[in-house]
Amino acid sequence: MTHSSIAVVIPAYNEAQTVADVVRVALLLTPLVIVASDGSTDGTAQVARDAGAQVVELTQNVGKGPALYAGLKAAEGRADYVLMLDADLLGLTPTHLDILLRPVQSGKLDMSIGIFDGGGLMTDLGNKLTPHLSGQRACRLRWLLNVPGLGQERWPEPAITDALKRSGVRWDYVELPQLGQVMKEEKRGFWKGVGYRSRMYADLLGYRRRRKKSEKDGERR
Repeated sequence: MTHSSIAVVIPAYNEAQTVADVVRVALLLTPLVIVASDGSTDGTAQVARDAGAQVVELTQNVGKGPALYAGLKAAEGRADYVLMLDADLLGLTPTHLDILLRPVQSGKLDMSIGIFDGGGLMTDLGNKLTPHLSGQRACRLRWLLNVPGLGQERWPEPAITDALKRSGVRWDYVELPQLGQVMKEEKRGFWKGVGYRSRMYADLLGYRRRRKKSEKDGERR
């Protein structure tokens, strides 16, 4: 059974090997599946399109935050709820989507954040050490679109976490059994993957500094 009041938004950068499987599962839930290709050069956009997704193509690789925002804008006015999914998931099933959506649609939570459980040692460990960086989430589309700085940050998760704390909305983690993802070191090779991960964490750690600077600049105006 599909639900048109739900959008699935999948930011993707060079995920041609896995994005189609994620799209096909998402289409079992809703016809509104949007892949935002973040300047991909490996055919991600076409693979996603062939799998049945609507595709937003960014011409340059600008980051997950701008890609996510572009996907959300494409869904604006067409759905009440949004599911965010990573494009490199392994083992995704409709049950996982239900686990994420159910507490939000029932009104128990304003946002659910998915944590891998049993999807592989390294992905489980990484997800549980930094659960606030999970890309698997469900919430109301309008709320997410209004997160300050969402479309400007290369990685959207810190901006979302900050908005959750500031707005006082109800959120919690939910376990996603037997779900994992392809590690960056596997996709890009070990050393390139380590370098990519290091740059990601450096950018994430700089979020608070950029946020404070933005607030000070706003006060001066």
